[in-house]
Amino acid sequence: MPSSVIASFTYNPDTLVLRITFVSGLIYAYYDVPPVIYEEMKHVKSKGTYFNRRVKGHYRFKRKL
Repeated sequence: MPSSVIASFTYNPDTLVLRITFVSGLIYAYYDVPPVIYEEMKHVKSKGTYFNRRVKGHYRFKRKL
């Protein structure tokens, strides 16, 4: 289901990095994210709500250029 906040996201299980591209065009990498977070995020109805509850504020992150 499309999100009004998140344009796309990818996950690297080797580095545990969740990379999120927001509809604004900003890209953030979240570090040390367990695989279960990515798996759950793939299946939830509201990606933005899930992000706000389970990712934002829970993992170290860096804005990408």
